[in-house]
Amino acid sequence: MIPVNASIWQTETWQQQMRHLIRDPQELMRRLELKSEAEPELAAALKQFPLRVPEAFVAKMTKGNWQDPLLLQVLPQGQEALPQPGYSDDPLEEKTANPVPGLIHKYPSRVLLITSPACAINCRYCFRRSFPYQDNIPGQQDWQHAIDYIAQRPDVSEVILSGGDPLVANDRALQQLIERLAQIPQLTTLRLHTRLPLVMPARITPELVDILTATRLQTVMVVHCNHANELDDATASAFRLLTSNGVSLLNQSVLLANINDNAAALGSLMRKLFSQNVLPYYIHLLDKVTGAAHFEVSEARGIELLTALRASLPGYLVPRLVREEPGKTSKTPIAL
Repeated sequence: MIPVNASIWQTETWQQQMRHLIRDPQELMRRLELKSEAEPELAAALKQFPLRVPEAFVAKMTKGNWQDPLLLQVLPQGQEALPQPGYSDDPLEEKTANPVPGLIHKYPSRVLLITSPACAINCRYCFRRSFPYQDNIPGQQDWQHAIDYIAQRPDVSEVILSGGDPLVANDRALQQLIERLAQIPQLTTLRLHTRLPLVMPARITPELVDILTATRLQTVMVVHCNHANELDDATASAFRLLTSNGVSLLNQSVLLANINDNAAALGSLMRKLFSQNVLPYYIHLLDKVTGAAHFEVSEARGIELLTALRASLPGYLVPRLVREEPGKTSKTPIAL
């Protein structure tokens, strides 16, 4: 592993780590002892989607290895700027399911709140890399429109905090929002979708866990882990703090070419997740967002991989293979 200022970032608070994100590809390559001559191509990719990666995540990468599965998730590539037929800036048509600022309502029983437009890491395959966050950043007062929207819909029983990443929001903002949601009678479940326990485990503090579990709502956290190398002692400690306080942990992955598109990598990921008290939930086929075509894995290959997992893992460790389609009332399961 690469010692990236270990004595510094390992003692920093999560807020300090957010201020020290690596944003320069040349700095990232210097840390990993890599050399690139593709600077014009990198510039084109960065114009579309900037680089952001925490030191804690870089420390899990292997220096000198261009094919490191964690590096490939965040490394800008020149091919991102090439024409990509069938790809778009809004592959899930979320703009049509955005009735009030900060709220997306695609499925009947649950709504999603864009709790923070920011993230600690910019994954190059992110389906919201072109999302209009500037139109979806409610302040504390503006959340009232979303609260009213939910309260007027008795069929909505679950609220999903997403982003960006919801855990980039500070504790006070999260506490105020969660307390307001808990006052809506029909809500039973609070769900968070986040990468921070993996890329910045320091974010999972006792104070945060108290906020997430203080109300009557049942709390579920869905983490986004794509490769077993993302899991280490720090993530295990973060997950232990969450589960010991009653937070249910699930994982969803994206099937990504040259990163996890083989049975050995996926099997290792599912076993290691379970060893850290996280249950596999979904494996997504890639959402066809502009700039991400080089990550695509075919449906046929996905079926082949999940079939192999079913033969080698107990059923509770085999996630569901799905794709998300605009206008559908749920994820679309892919039959094996």
